Amino acid sequence: MITIDNLAFSYGPVSVLENISMRIQPGSIYGLLGENGVGKTTLLTLLCGLKKPLNGKIDIDGYDPFDRKPGLLEQLYYLPDEVAPVNASAYDFAKETGVFWKGFSLEKFVQVLKEVEVDENQKMNAMSAGQLKKTYISFALACNARYYFMDEPTNGLDIPSKTQFRKAITKYTSEESAIVISTHQVRDLENIIDPVIILDKRDVLLQASIDEISEKLFFDYGTEIQPGALYLEQIPGGTIQVYPNTTGEESKVNMEALFNAVYKHKDVIKAMFKK
Repeated sequence: MITIDNLAFSYGPVSVLENISMRIQPGSIYGLLGENGVGKTTLLTLLCGLKKPLNGKIDIDGYDPFDRKPGLLEQLYYLPDEVAPVNASAYDFAKETGVFWKGFSLEKFVQVLKEVEVDENQKMNAMSAGQLKKTYISFALACNARYYFMDEPTNGLDIPSKTQFRKAITKYTSEESAIVISTHQVRDLENIIDPVIILDKRDVLLQASIDEISEKLFFDYGTEIQPGALYLEQIPGGTIQVYPNTTGEESKVNMEALFNAVYKHKDVIKAMFKK
């Protein structure tokens, strides 16, 4: 389990994260959402030990990630938004680099590559941006890590490739893994992320499962305007509205509408989901 307590970080005088606390459990794909500049990427790099917190603490199964102990590093994988086009074939890159992860499987790497339609023998520095991203995603999944931190993994992917990503991430990760995906492309991932974390610079505005969100908020796709709506948007054929669920009726959570409702009514949402 990952425990984050009162985490703070700044770049010189510029504060990026303040007093962030949360728990991340294995067995889930967490969607990490937030406006530009709130520190989503910074949080991921703190989690994998590439940066040191200014204040607060991160504990991953008894390890401090900034200590960079091999016992933890072999269990986690960080996929940045921008990936390097190395001068090697995908197969050779994986064969040489995979040794740093205890559970790495070259056979699994080749299998995932095949499913996402990338040639294992192609030089990575000759690949398109989408092919290169899919190669790194395939490598990540072949590491069989316990913790995955992925920053905008669907950036650079076309529509068929985004479908391939969703299938691969659900098919090739273990129930013992915890996956944290930072994304602005919520429509790409809203069918696989659960729970949802919505981050602000100074707070975690929301951390809740889809069931908890559906229990406390109702997503109305009708035409009748609700006076108590926390968020309303015109869509073809009517509106989408978000308002407190007072009847217990289930509805389909819309990630974009949820995000906008949370940012528009931060204190209301925090109080509603306070545990």
